[in-house]
Amino acid sequence: MTELTVSGVQAIDLAKSTNPINTGIGFFDHMLDQFNSHAQIGVSATVTSTEGDDLDDRNRHGDDSLQLDLMKKVGIALGGEMKKLIPSSAGESRFCCPLDEALVECIISPSNDSPSFIFDLAPYGIYPKSGRKKIGQMMTSPLEFFFQNLCMAAGLNVSLKKIRGDNGHHVVESAFKAFSRALRNLIDGTDTTGQGAKMEEMWGHSSQSAKEGVVMKRTGSSSRKTKETTINVEIDLDDGVEGIKVETGIQTLDSFYTDLATEAGISLNVFCQGDLWVDDHHSSEDVSIAIGKVLNTALGTKAGLNRMWCSRAQCNDSIVEVTMDLSNRPCLTSNLSLSDYTEDCEYVGDMSVEMLEHALDSLVMNGQMTVHILECEKGSDIRNLATATALAFGKALRLCAAVDPRRAGKTASSKGTLSV
Repeated sequence: MTELTVSGVQAIDLAKSTNPINTGIGFFDHMLDQFNSHAQIGVSATVTSTEGDDLDDRNRHGDDSLQLDLMKKVGIALGGEMKKLIPSSAGESRFCCPLDEALVECIISPSNDSPSFIFDLAPYGIYPKSGRKKIGQMMTSPLEFFFQNLCMAAGLNVSLKKIRGDNGHHVVESAFKAFSRALRNLIDGTDTTGQGAKMEEMWGHSSQSAKEGVVMKRTGSSSRKTKETTINVEIDLDDGVEGIKVETGIQTLDSFYTDLATEAGISLNVFCQGDLWVDDHHSSEDVSIAIGKVLNTALGTKAGLNRMWCSRAQCNDSIVEVTMDLSNRPCLTSNLSLSDYTEDCEYVGDMSVEMLEHALDSLVMNGQMTVHILECEKGSDIRNLATATALAFGKALRLCAAVDPRRAGKTASSKGTLSV
């Protein structure tokens, strides 16, 4: 019988390990590397067997019969190291990770007794309908036992749930990234509600993050004139005191972008003179395209930024959550029930409902971001739903665009770049 041994195990906070990640399952190695990029924990582990190993063979343990034992042992080893990094005062941490074809929620908290464990990721995609059994040479079924053993060893309660996901690779990747980000926040003492003294210390107006953002002078502007619209847009990501002025001729659109910019803490000036005697289509679309492009320009390479965040906002009885990734891979996924109010609900104020959805899509596509919009509570008025969406979008953007001084200008990505 083949015996597996895990060695060279490390989980170093805010530093890289000098040891490799080499479990003998290539895709599993790639997933473990998400801890490096997104939890900012330098992890390492090497798995060898009694059969004698060629360590250059990245899939030497691709045999199905070995993988359950391998993942359990790696989970226990890494969990034991991670436990050393978790403060005794840590509370609960929640994070959702958006990929273009998946959204996974992770909730973790320290456990004083026997850790609770919820794992709901299957099926891993829809190709086939039953989900993928293998991704590369990694089996999907043992993943549950990897996370279970890791969290037991780390003394953590954990809930990993798939909210959306048709692509097996991205479901697994989203799970590892969501766990990594939730773990980072747990160690930092921050959370995605945006509340608390630690949040203000790390990401507030007087934080080192804010100061470094101002130094970067992240601004953008654009002027565009066609037969349909004349548009001027100016953005300053780090000097929101300069003010917000949005004049598009469509009051609902003005309010949407004013609310978004206010929550994002940015300076935004928009002027549009459009052919509103035709309808609201050209102005709504062109303004959103222009804001998205200028925003993307101001964000630059996105190196050194926090990059991902999820935020929830409420307007009266409507609650919306926006999960955002400044990914350079534009994708909008939304379940907003914009057509479900009344049969004759054609407008949000003075803006057609279909153009609200189209404006969001134009903003996300040209902003080069991945965005998942989750309707938590529909509410009784479509105007409240639109406002809650703008507020949640702005909140998420503020934390995604925040400079993380600990990254020292490096990109939050296992690839090392967000270039496409």
